[in-house]
Amino acid sequence: MKKIVFGLLGVAFLTSLSAFMPIKSTKDVVTYVVVAEKSKVDWVGSKKSDFHTGYFNVKSGSVQVEGGKLKGGEFVIDLANLKVTDGAGAKLEGHLKTADFFDVAKFGEATYKISSVTYTSDNKATIAGTLNLKGTSLPVSFQANIRNADDKGFFAEAFFSLDRTLFGVNYGIGNVANDVQLAIHLFAK
Repeated sequence: MKKIVFGLLGVAFLTSLSAFMPIKSTKDVVTYVVVAEKSKVDWVGSKKSDFHTGYFNVKSGSVQVEGGKLKGGEFVIDLANLKVTDGAGAKLEGHLKTADFFDVAKFGEATYKISSVTYTSDNKATIAGTLNLKGTSLPVSFQANIRNADDKGFFAEAFFSLDRTLFGVNYGIGNVANDVQLAIHLFAK
């Protein structure tokens, strides 16, 4: 009788212990490739008396999704082909490509690599990673809206500001605002 009681207690103990063990997901991590034609980084740069708008295309990249949640990713941003959209046109585009700003002859691309993703709700996440811009690599974190992450693909947006001077973009300090407003739109399939 003691053996049966101890046996039942052992089974009960193991069963209750397993209730506290994390459930392992059997879902695989899926890698989606960035759709360059639809992915871009919009920007707004301000100065004392005006502002300018434009965008950079996301040249390439990928995201990793597991169980409908973003897990990681890496992107290449095309600085060399930046576009100005407010009518200032070719003159401003040319100036932004010089060493005063992005020095695209030396640094035609920027990269961002995700190091962690922390969901704050079902479709909002804090994304942390490293931005390499103009030869400087620094941690950059922002809030993102994950619009879709399923078998049909991935779409996310983020809206935040970035201090350009941290990356050596120092032209016009005192007249041109240090913070640049960014809107990232990222599609992947």
